[in-house]
Amino acid sequence: MTANERWQPTASLADLQARALQLAYLRDFFARRGVLEVETPVLGRHGVTDLNLDSIAARFAPIAGDSCDQGWLQTSPEYHMKRLLAAGSGSIFQVFRAFRSGERGHRHNPEFSLLEWYRPGFTDLQLMAEVADLVCDWLGCSRPEVLSYRAAMQCHAGIDPFTVADEELVQRCGAWVGESLAASLDRDTLLELVMSHQVEVALAGEAPTFIHQYPASQAALARISQVDGFAVAHRFELYIGGLELCNGYWELTDPDEQRARFEADNRARQAQGKPAMPVDEELLAALSAGLPDCAGVALGLDRLLMLKQGRNAIDDVVAFPLERA
Repeated sequence: MTANERWQPTASLADLQARALQLAYLRDFFARRGVLEVETPVLGRHGVTDLNLDSIAARFAPIAGDSCDQGWLQTSPEYHMKRLLAAGSGSIFQVFRAFRSGERGHRHNPEFSLLEWYRPGFTDLQLMAEVADLVCDWLGCSRPEVLSYRAAMQCHAGIDPFTVADEELVQRCGAWVGESLAASLDRDTLLELVMSHQVEVALAGEAPTFIHQYPASQAALARISQVDGFAVAHRFELYIGGLELCNGYWELTDPDEQRARFEADNRARQAQGKPAMPVDEELLAALSAGLPDCAGVALGLDRLLMLKQGRNAIDDVVAFPLERA
């Protein structure tokens, strides 16, 4: 593609206008509920340790009195927003430009728009209700049904994710990615493959659905409870038309537990040949100072607009995806 072809946006004027209307709707929604809009850094001193996310490094000239010459484009505003919560901000939201390396496809662009908000005093169930208010009012869709992760897997994939043998998971996933690759993957990655290849496909034909009570190992920043003898996380995701729209937690507030999870993340990264990421000590200091009991959620605004406009590809709602940026 030549520059004479690349200069044009991929989104239509109608879709760009719909994006502006969506932003206005979101700000009005939170203003009516007394939730403060905030801004936090896009370029931060720390990336994330999450095994499934890769931050994009950014180099800069050191400033006087500080030898730091590398930062990270943030994968989400979560850590900085939690520092604001610990400082007494109360309920907050942010429309944010997030960056994740290696994510490109019909539903992904390395740079994307994210809505993130936190509600002190809310549980995950209360925040799910607010997510439904925001999304359903904007899309004009029915209120979501609620399914546990275990029930969703049993119903749509025919397995119990807490008791299925690793060998059965490898055999099943081998049909999609090859047996040798499947045999090298950890249990959670295998379960994620089942989720994407079977459960999400099935949900495409269902009503809007919240999935919650994920395995504890799949929620790095959520509280953990016991349900039917299994450790589950207070984490939820919303699916509409098979499209994953958001990821929310009843937030972990224990700094020692959070440090242990960061360290476990880095061990998993190194086991897969990824670099260990420096732990965000400022976040841990904020948790030690006292993060209020709260629930938080991140919602993909490009995907929300895709649903609103009936589009199948993120390029249809983004002015300039990576190849044209």
